[in-house]
Amino acid sequence: MLNRNNILIITLSFLLGVFISTCSSVFADKENTVTSSEAVDSLPFEELRTFSEVFGRIKRDYVEPVSDKKLLEGAVRGMLESLDPHSAYLDAEHFKELKEGTTGQFGGLGIEVTMENGFVKVVSPIDDTPAQRAGVKAGDLIVRLNEKPVKGMTLGEAVKIMRGEPGTDIELTIIREGEQAPLKIKITRAIIKVKSVKQRMLEKGFGYVRISSFQSRTGENLLEAIDALKKENKGALKGLVLDLRNNPGGVLNAAVDVSDAFLDKGLIVYTKGRIKNSEMRFNAEPDDVLNGAPIVVLINAGSASASEIVAGALQDHHRAIIMGEKSFGKGSVQTILPTSNGGAVKLTTARYYTPAGRSIQAEGIEPDITLPRVKLETLGESKFEPIKESNLSHHLANPNNKDHKADVDKNDDKKESEVNVKDYPLHEALTLLKGIAILKAK
Repeated sequence: MLNRNNILIITLSFLLGVFISTCSSVFADKENTVTSSEAVDSLPFEELRTFSEVFGRIKRDYVEPVSDKKLLEGAVRGMLESLDPHSAYLDAEHFKELKEGTTGQFGGLGIEVTMENGFVKVVSPIDDTPAQRAGVKAGDLIVRLNEKPVKGMTLGEAVKIMRGEPGTDIELTIIREGEQAPLKIKITRAIIKVKSVKQRMLEKGFGYVRISSFQSRTGENLLEAIDALKKENKGALKGLVLDLRNNPGGVLNAAVDVSDAFLDKGLIVYTKGRIKNSEMRFNAEPDDVLNGAPIVVLINAGSASASEIVAGALQDHHRAIIMGEKSFGKGSVQTILPTSNGGAVKLTTARYYTPAGRSIQAEGIEPDITLPRVKLETLGESKFEPIKESNLSHHLANPNNKDHKADVDKNDDKKESEVNVKDYPLHEALTLLKGIAILKAK
């Protein structure tokens, strides 16, 4: 059996190995390289002695034998999870899943989650996934997975249960604000293929682009979507709705690319941290893909991270009107640092700031126009046609001999926009764009 001194040596060696390998991933220049002697000098021996005592107690007294690997990986995992909700240790399997998520294809339910008070909180469901179709919403708290309580699980353990073979079912027990009793939602797992950018024409001259997440090719896909809208419109757009609702974020560079598409100069975002490599500044390059046409950006409580970078940059440069609800408020940057065992450390290394120097950490982006959460419905046509001047006997004729073609065109526009009337924020965004276009034309 190992004595305490041996355990302390093993513990020190393990922790030192993690520290050095992590630093080598972060630091690229010779000036910042950490040597073994410097690392040992900085280690807290009293606290490590306590750690070794607890390690020895578990090895000797725990009801069942526990492997060194499990205990030491658990210690590393606990260190990271005690820092903030976004730092984590990823074993080889979870590291692989993370890389799959940034490329746009993975297996599971299709929700972005975090931990809150020991429960799994839904940041947002991803478009066109089983979770969204089943009715999972941003802000939902998942308290049970197939009747197994979530309390006490790590986020990684919960995610592992939610992922599984396509075609298999899982039941989520959810607590939702406004509901008196927990909801039970049954979801069938599927291969999640995320198309991060979608587009369509709302009306003649007015386009719509939806970004559901920020992946490695999102900036490129956005430019393709704008080109497709221009071709369909047979000319430049009068305005664009950029929908970032329930977008959980993703790759930082993708957020920069999307912002840059609509800006022709100026700072997009900058980051500040403790290490030299964590301080970055991203600036826009010339050429606005819309040539200054107005933009309305839709956000809500499920818009997080990279979504907030885009909204903040366009808001600070007065390039877009931000409309909807206050965003999620994730203003930190996580760096993925691969480890020698095939896993990785996801570590919060910086905070990001909007061009005006705002940190949205735990605050969120405040929209320029706040919209209540309401639902619109169209009323049926009236049985009685309203009486107008033209219906009155002996009414004066119009001296310009105007026909009714313009009125017919307006009715056609009305029919085209009826598809948006149940989406209140989109309806309001389009109305605002049309108003701006009328003022610009005058």
